[in-house]
Amino acid sequence: RDLTDISLLERFIHLRYVDLSENKLKDLSPLHSLTHLLWLKVDRNLLTSTCMQELPYLQVISFAHNRIKDMEGITHPRLTSLSLEGNKIQTALGLSHGKLFSLQTLELRGNMLESTAGLSLPKVKNLYLAQNAIRSLEGLVELGQLTTLHLRDNRLKTLDGFCSSMKCLQYLNLRNNGISSLQEVGKLQVLPMLQTLVLVDNPCCDEPNYRMEVLVRLPRLQRLDKELVEQEERTEANEMSQKRQEEK
Repeated sequence: RDLTDISLLERFIHLRYVDLSENKLKDLSPLHSLTHLLWLKVDRNLLTSTCMQELPYLQVISFAHNRIKDMEGITHPRLTSLSLEGNKIQTALGLSHGKLFSLQTLELRGNMLESTAGLSLPKVKNLYLAQNAIRSLEGLVELGQLTTLHLRDNRLKTLDGFCSSMKCLQYLNLRNNGISSLQEVGKLQVLPMLQTLVLVDNPCCDEPNYRMEVLVRLPRLQRLDKELVEQEERTEANEMSQKRQEEK
C-alpha cells in the first residue's frame, strides 16, 4: 500500500500479529505501544535500523530486504527467530548477546558480512549465512547448541575456526567457497556430530578420488553433497584409513 506512516496502530495495543511488508516505512516507533506483540514482519520496506523499544513477548521478527547496516538495538528477551536476509549488514558485533538468550534461528543470508565474529549466541540452533563475503570463521566457540550452519556462496579458503565445543552441529553447507585443499576438510574432524556436509563447487572437489578422500577424513558422515554414504563406500574408506595408519 506504499505506507509511510503507521501511527494509527499505536491505539491497537492488543495486536499480536502484524505484517507491514512491501511498504515504504522508515520508522517503526508507533509499534512501541504494542506490548502484546508476538510476531512482526516488515520485509521490503525502507528501514535502515532494527532499533525498537524492547517488547516483552515478541518471538518472531522478519526485517528481510530492507537497508539495514547493523544489528544494534535488538533486545527482545523472548525472540526465538530473527530474519535480516537481504540487507547491507557488514558486521555482527552489535548483537545484544545479554538480551537475546532465547534466539534459536538467525537468518543473515545475502548481506555483506566478512566474518562470523559477534555471532556467539549460545542458544542458536540454525544459522544461515549464505551469500555474504565471509573470509574468516571467528567466535564460533560458544555455539554449543548449533545444529545447522549454512555458509554457501562465501569466500572461505580455510576452515580454521571450527571447534569441539560445537558438539551439536549436524548439517554444514560450504558450497561454492574457495576451499582448495582436502587438508582443510580434515579440520572438520573436531565436529563430533557432523552428519551432512555439502562441499560441491569448491576447488577441492576436483581432487582425484575426492569423495573417498573426504570419507577417510570424516568417517562418521551420513551424507556428502546431498548423496547418502553407502556402506561399501564406508568400508572402503575405513580400509584406506587403516592402511595409511599402518604405513606410518
